[in-house]
Amino acid sequence: MREVLVTGAAGFVGHHLVAALCARGCRVRVLALPEEDVSSLGPEVAVHRGDVRRRESLDAPMRGADTVFHLAAVHGLWRPREEYRAVNVGGVENVCAAAAAAGVGRLVHVSSWTVYGMGLSGAVREDQPLAPRPDDYAVTKAEADLLVQRRAREGLPAVVVRPGTMFGPGDRVNFGRMADRLRDGKAVLIGRGDNALPFVDVTDVVEGMILAATRDGAAGEAYNLSTDAPITQEQLWRAIAEELGVPPPRLRVPFRALHAAAFVAEQVARIRPGTQPLVTRLGVELFGWENRHAIDKARRELGYAPRVAVREGVRRAAAWYLGAGGRPAARGAA
Repeated sequence: MREVLVTGAAGFVGHHLVAALCARGCRVRVLALPEEDVSSLGPEVAVHRGDVRRRESLDAPMRGADTVFHLAAVHGLWRPREEYRAVNVGGVENVCAAAAAAGVGRLVHVSSWTVYGMGLSGAVREDQPLAPRPDDYAVTKAEADLLVQRRAREGLPAVVVRPGTMFGPGDRVNFGRMADRLRDGKAVLIGRGDNALPFVDVTDVVEGMILAATRDGAAGEAYNLSTDAPITQEQLWRAIAEELGVPPPRLRVPFRALHAAAFVAEQVARIRPGTQPLVTRLGVELFGWENRHAIDKARRELGYAPRVAVREGVRRAAAWYLGAGGRPAARGAA
């Protein structure tokens, strides 16, 4: 693995992956949208401007690459369904075609744990049929997952990784929003709070991605990249609150009541273009249901071994949040 292309490098996970690749001595190039600022990736990173939705813009960055990490996706936003499909499915189709044409040695496609659905019994394994809830993000990620698996059966040296909910320094989507709600006094516990959450430190997932790119025999396979030592919803809120020096959430909201409210909020957002729902059913299910994922296949075949406990990951993310990267410190906060 010497010449590496990363799509979606401007995002939180992309920054961590590019840094890890550069530290290993790889020559890294990235595909970035024309308007994206990728200056923080470093001067040693070659930047190609393009869009995964435009097949022709992939030829130049793909040329000469031996490994491709495909991270680019639309997620975490309330957008029209066709936008999710154009990037999460059409973009993946273009990347696979370009990688095959360029003779890339390994394509690592970053899928999502949401492709399995939520609230399943036990720790979900990779052979679980993909049955995402009717959410545009999860549905399109599942379609892309199956697309890459099909291309792998046809000969493309591709591997699918399905990470848990990643967080860490630089995470303004998952950790940042949780920290904001705690400091604003708006955080709530959904149900009893004793359900396991699939949160995993981003550095562990990045290591798993690199293992998937370099291990013989991984092509054609799918791997969960998460932790087998998750913490509960209540434990996570309390850990973040402790690091921020603010009270943990005290209000408990019944799951069904909040889920119903989320449905109403989504319908309101649909009839008011440009607005975001205050809460979504996907978010309620992520935090309110038991969600565990088995990683023994990745341990056995990739040598994947999570090293950062979720509690330690919270400490690292909170240090970033309270420093230059996060929101300015609130009054009275430690």
